[in-house]
Amino acid sequence: MQETILILDFGSQYTQLIARRVRELNVYCEIHPFNHFPAINESIKGVILSGSPFSVRDPQSPVPDLEGIRGKIPLLGVCYGAQFLALHGGGNVEPSSTREYGRANLAYIDGNCPLTRNMTSGSQVWMSHGDTILNLPAGFDIIASTADVSVGGFHIQHEQTYGIQFHPEVYHSTEGMVLLKNFVVNICGCHQSWTPDSFIESSISALRAKLGIDKVVLGLSGGVDSSVAAILLHKAIGSNLYCIFVDNGLLRKNEFNKVLHSYHDLGLNVKGVDAKAQFYKALEGISEPELKRKAIGNTFIEVFDQEAHHIEGVSWLAQGTIYPDVIESVSVKGPSATIKSHHNVGGLPDFMKLKVVEPLNTLFKDEVRIIGRQLGLPSMIIDRHPFPGPGLGIRILGEITPEKVRILQEVDEIYVDGLFQNELYDKVWQAAAVLLPVQSVGVMGDERTYENVVALRAVNSTDGMTADWSRLPYDFLAKVSNDIINKVKGVNRVVYDISSKPPATIEWE
Repeated sequence: MQETILILDFGSQYTQLIARRVRELNVYCEIHPFNHFPAINESIKGVILSGSPFSVRDPQSPVPDLEGIRGKIPLLGVCYGAQFLALHGGGNVEPSSTREYGRANLAYIDGNCPLTRNMTSGSQVWMSHGDTILNLPAGFDIIASTADVSVGGFHIQHEQTYGIQFHPEVYHSTEGMVLLKNFVVNICGCHQSWTPDSFIESSISALRAKLGIDKVVLGLSGGVDSSVAAILLHKAIGSNLYCIFVDNGLLRKNEFNKVLHSYHDLGLNVKGVDAKAQFYKALEGISEPELKRKAIGNTFIEVFDQEAHHIEGVSWLAQGTIYPDVIESVSVKGPSATIKSHHNVGGLPDFMKLKVVEPLNTLFKDEVRIIGRQLGLPSMIIDRHPFPGPGLGIRILGEITPEKVRILQEVDEIYVDGLFQNELYDKVWQAAAVLLPVQSVGVMGDERTYENVVALRAVNSTDGMTADWSRLPYDFLAKVSNDIINKVKGVNRVVYDISSKPPATIEWE
């Protein structure tokens, strides 16, 4: 029986971060919409209510059914979750007279309360709320306060039910992990036994039981998700896994052959397919970003389906779907609107008529990397920067042509190789070169030129949800810019993107 912490999502931007922090304690947890979650059973050791963009005073605000939870198993309300418990218990929640957003300090902590034990007076916490709890119902005791908010946290007498008006999951709450460990380990009694080794062992066993001697087909992209999924499946079913790696003509320079060679070295049963011409044909005349994505996605499906039909008796389609994709696909009043149509979930057509197996659909990206290292995947796959599914197709603004791909591949190679050579690659979360639909005047020798502009982008992030531009050394940027202009025919100007996310996105399209 796998011990689980259940998180009920009310749409907070921090919900996924709560889950990641719980998992850092080696405890498995799942996120479910507040109005659609599994029945409580003995494997669920505790429940966390997330924050929300809603006010509990809004008539349309989310109202969970806690009848089978409250008073029966440990319950922690965070921000909106705490205000919901207070309001529906008979307390008073009103708009804050002093709105607390950002850093605050706990002026009072109840050191005897199991939730706040071992936290220190003055501890920094992160606030983000427009409402505040003015009066608690009878039987609710204050366990934490700030200078401006008397009810920073509470405990309900005779229950293992708690509420806090700050966010322990963010890094700015310096003792947030102390509080979460108090709840998850000490109050809920979880044994911290969910580790990469235990995941690998249980996953391989479950895949063998599920798939038996059936044949499985998997589309490899060269990225970490599909690669880790492939190795897990390979360890479970061996040669009954059939991998297809498609060259869409939008990969990095020489990447197709390098990655294909790595897959063969890992013992995978993989077929490489050169479909560049088919993709370029499908992209002719298309400039709009979302239409380009759809053309790339549809062409991949056509190529993949054609190749899959060459394998007799396939029963399963494997996908490298990871947990954030699953959360977004089932979200109800959830954390984010669809920004781009590039997730794995629901991306394949009904006519393929295959059952779907997703070995990684309970993992976050950073957990996938950890599992990949445990499985022995090479650094060039595990530690590579995120690379979008449409590849260079969304780093070439405007229409895509083979010549534009050639230019960007050469620029990208100089840029990325330079990051490696200067030991900067691992200090950057993601780096990209972008070919702009702009030409500018330049001078090379005695000749006047009118050629392309490329933008270099490098950002630092933990999960891609927010990102700050990387402060790369000026000397490095000067050298890379000079090398690009001198060595790549068709480029005479290089710019560096210093936009953060938000308001800009990481990719340009």
